[in-house]
Amino acid sequence: MGRSIETFSKKEREKKRLKKHQDKKEKAEDRKNNSDKGKSLEDMMAYVDEHGNITSKPTDPSKKIKVNIDQIQVSVPKHENIVQDILRNGVVSFFNESKGYGFIKDLQSQDSVFVHINALSEPIKENDKVTFETEQGQKGLSAIKVKKQ
Repeated sequence: MGRSIETFSKKEREKKRLKKHQDKKEKAEDRKNNSDKGKSLEDMMAYVDEHGNITSKPTDPSKKIKVNIDQIQVSVPKHENIVQDILRNGVVSFFNESKGYGFIKDLQSQDSVFVHINALSEPIKENDKVTFETEQGQKGLSAIKVKKQ
């Protein structure tokens, strides 16, 4: 039988593999020696001081600030639907009977106000002069109690 031929590149690959294996062992030992596992409970505790910062030392109870829970706002307060009882005058700028909605141009503020067919007391057409009240709708002001003049 013939002898196996060990080439230079095979020797180099073997050296690299052994060096990598040795480095891996050294890193594992280093991690084991410097690990934070097994600390005492006191070393792992964190405290919050009177200003809300995290510290490693317990705070003095005499420095504690009393807070009234009722004064804390967690979210934005809801806006109530505001019904404006002011009778306004306007002109119907657009109204589509088949779709059931339109817009009234307020003569005082020149704003366009949405109107739905359910808010009408009598049928209206474009360019009719009307009186109406407004209420806050989902997307803005809506006309209610619409009457022809």
